[in-house]
Amino acid sequence: MSRTPSIAEIGAFLGHLKATRTNDTDTGPLLAEKADLLERIAEANPDDRDAAQVAREARTAADRAQRNRR
Repeated sequence: MSRTPSIAEIGAFLGHLKATRTNDTDTGPLLAEKADLLERIAEANPDDRDAAQVAREARTAADRAQRNRR
């Protein structure tokens, strides 16, 4: 089982998110980072079906963005 994301990891993600708002940056890596964090949160809360659903949707979006970059 993976560990829950730390506050520092979530803060780093938010910093990356802010950086993409001001630059014309490929958001694919950001979507993958978001999906990773949400999957870890869902794994740490196995009874939270909403968290699992949000994580699945985030992974789908990240995978779609990766396919579209090719």
